[in-house]
Amino acid sequence: MAHNLVILESPGKIGAVKNYLGSNYKVIASVGHVRDLPKSTLGIDIDNHFEPHYINIRGKGDLIKNLKKEAKNADKIFFATDPDREGEAISWHLSEILGEDAKKAKRVTFNEITKSAIKEAIKHPRNINMDLVNSQQARRILDRIVGYQISPFLWKTIKSGLSAGRVQSVATKIIVEREEEIRSFVPNEYWTISAKLKTSKNRNFNASFYGKNGKKSKISNKVQADKILADIQNGEYVVSSIKTNVRARSPQPPFITSTLQQEASKKYGFQSQRTMKIAQELYEGINLGAEFGGTHGLITYMRTDSLRISKDAQAVAKDFIISKYGENFYPETTRQYKVKSNAQDAHEAIRPSKIDLEPSMIKKYLTADQYKLYKLIWERFIASQMSSTLIDTVVVDIQNNGYTFKAHGYTISFQGYLIVFDDTTENYDSEIEDQYNFENNSKIPNMSVNEVLINKSTEASQHFTEPPFRYDEASLIKFLEEKGIGRPSTYTPIITVIISRGYVMREGKFLAPTPLGEVTTKVMSEHFPDIVDYEFTATMEENLDIIENGKVSIENVLSEFYVGFAKQLEKAGELLNKGDVEVPVEETDIVCDLCGSKMVIKNGKFGKFAACPNYPKCKNTKTLTKDGKEANANSSEKTDIVCELCGANMLVKQGRYGDFYACSNYPACKHTMAKDTKTDLKCPDCGANIVTKFTKGKKQFYSCSKFPTCKFSTWDIPTDKKCPQCSNMLIRRKTKNAYYCRNEKCGYKIEE
Repeated sequence: MAHNLVILESPGKIGAVKNYLGSNYKVIASVGHVRDLPKSTLGIDIDNHFEPHYINIRGKGDLIKNLKKEAKNADKIFFATDPDREGEAISWHLSEILGEDAKKAKRVTFNEITKSAIKEAIKHPRNINMDLVNSQQARRILDRIVGYQISPFLWKTIKSGLSAGRVQSVATKIIVEREEEIRSFVPNEYWTISAKLKTSKNRNFNASFYGKNGKKSKISNKVQADKILADIQNGEYVVSSIKTNVRARSPQPPFITSTLQQEASKKYGFQSQRTMKIAQELYEGINLGAEFGGTHGLITYMRTDSLRISKDAQAVAKDFIISKYGENFYPETTRQYKVKSNAQDAHEAIRPSKIDLEPSMIKKYLTADQYKLYKLIWERFIASQMSSTLIDTVVVDIQNNGYTFKAHGYTISFQGYLIVFDDTTENYDSEIEDQYNFENNSKIPNMSVNEVLINKSTEASQHFTEPPFRYDEASLIKFLEEKGIGRPSTYTPIITVIISRGYVMREGKFLAPTPLGEVTTKVMSEHFPDIVDYEFTATMEENLDIIENGKVSIENVLSEFYVGFAKQLEKAGELLNKGDVEVPVEETDIVCDLCGSKMVIKNGKFGKFAACPNYPKCKNTKTLTKDGKEANANSSEKTDIVCELCGANMLVKQGRYGDFYACSNYPACKHTMAKDTKTDLKCPDCGANIVTKFTKGKKQFYSCSKFPTCKFSTWDIPTDKKCPQCSNMLIRRKTKNAYYCRNEKCGYKIEE
């Protein structure tokens, strides 16, 4: 019996792939890269055609030994690492380590982990694509040269231990520049005038000031607003025109990496790293039990910048849509989405691997996060293949003494794709949005031209323009994509690196530069302008794509880059001196109780804290609350709540994340818990108040305030309603709009 060896990149795929290939194939994983550049040296021979020096990654000796053993015993070897540049490079490194010839060892790729895709890939193996490998090598070499040759300048001028990154420096600059915009922003005053009107048939609606004599105009100050109010005070509101139209709103295309990260951030608050981790799990495969035949990869490869969809997937989607929703929900011609000019277009857009696996059908096999993301991908893809939504719009022009007011409204006359994926509240059609400022999905009441309207009230309101928002992960990724900076596989690592290195910090969901990030950006902009230049970085990305396409050699791209880079290095070496740049510190009013100095704010792994400026002579630190004040751990408030471990009274303490409970018997007992929120509900067992509590995993539940004396608790939501059958408490399930009797034996249930 033939022994074929399949080497994957991730062990998470082994179960699904092995299930599809059968007993003739042994499936193992390399667990990512097996070789890399050394950490202790540059590892690049710049004078010898930029030759890289690779070494086996420390800690992977046993794995490599096992790979060699399995490869030696195999009749055929299939390198099945991820279908991208990085995966191609891993396959090449594996082939170099194993030393097998091209007749025995082949490369296979599959965009989805399904039986048909994997079987088809095994039938059509190929040689390793060295153009893809060289493209990955060029990126790695560029990043290594920039990081290892600029970092010493940062150590010399700012502080030791800093690390420069090619694309990461650009991302930091983007965030720094937005912060500078916010600081320099000067608000401008403007006014709006809104009229509450009523038709002759007593139907109310709102109209907004538009301009004068049909021309749009702005109201810049109170004087102008008061003049308009005076001019229309005794005038009549008369309908001058009514324009109706039918707009067709097309669905958005299926997800690519960047749009998936953006939508998951907006809809669920997922950070990009979390989104990609969940997507990886869905791609590698989920065990759906015997009901659906075991483990299945649920989505196609999630690192892509292409909107292309295979004809087979489109045909399956068409049959599904027509059978489930009807023929009028499928467009006359199959939708095709234009791929951006700078896209690699190596893979399809992100879509479900098996369209008939509807999210609701497999929900019980998925975690909450997996279900949310799979549902998002499934619905977006199905919607992208469906008919447009038809929207009836109406715009009413109203005149009063030469001034024009407008009222807008719309109703959906045909749902189209909205029956699957409702995005009306988040991403309204730009063509409609630009023309009309719809306040709600409601009809404007019927009226006629020349109809005189009743004025209920007319009010002017003052406003000021707002500064731009800081970037969050979604908007930063969108900006990077628009500028051509980075690629789908790099967006998440870019954000992770600039935060972990202390150049950027999270302020809620937004990203803000640290003083270190601002100073470093200043040094980089002055002495290494090309490295942090948007256009230069985007051009380098294009050059990497050109290498991938085999149109230019890796040496040509690297040589052209290094000529200018070497000159900047030489010039920086002449100008930069130790202590040229200082990182500004933020001083507090907190006095160090060890040496008397005023403490300064530092950024750590868990956010901001106060530290003595005389470090390392004085290593005193203090915890700060969310509003930047000192968390007074010594202040306490005695409560009636008893410690669950030792029975002593709990105290209210202040911490970084607000108040919490701590045992008064500390340090003998170190039990703590989140501060409960008292409710107006009474415990059904003892009559005391019910409080909300949280587990260590921050999962909320309800408990009697006299716990552990009274042991009443519930994950569901208690109410003040009584069961009509047994008079026990009714509780509402968090996942269902229904009330249940707390007494399970009673079995009473009523829908909300």
